[in-house]
Amino acid sequence: MNLEKVVFGFFVLLAATLNFGFFLGDIDRPELHNVYELMAAVVVNLIVVILKFGDRTQMGAIHLATSLVASLQLVIAAAVWAYFDNVTDGAITGEQMSSVVSLSGGALFANVVSVVLLVIETASFRRN
Repeated sequence: MNLEKVVFGFFVLLAATLNFGFFLGDIDRPELHNVYELMAAVVVNLIVVILKFGDRTQMGAIHLATSLVASLQLVIAAAVWAYFDNVTDGAITGEQMSSVVSLSGGALFANVVSVVLLVIETASFRRN
């Protein structure tokens, strides 16, 4: 068993599940979307990006690209939430939360692509 692949697989799946947990719920209801879950998704996605640096395979490049896309969208979602929460007047509105959750949805799609690639890579692995 390759410990590096286990750790990478763990973090890819954790990133996807954390993002899914944040994304799930009515898009415009702020009380259904936890800021700490979004932050955890951001951190884990950034860890996945770091884990993929140095992999010189084509599949590694695609994994890195999907991780970069997910991380970028989650960082933007967190920044948008912080802006709406700290700069605008009053509590975050449903329309504003929709923007944050939509960005998270894009990141979730990138996470799903990464998981599918991981499954394909694992299924195509042949023992010698």
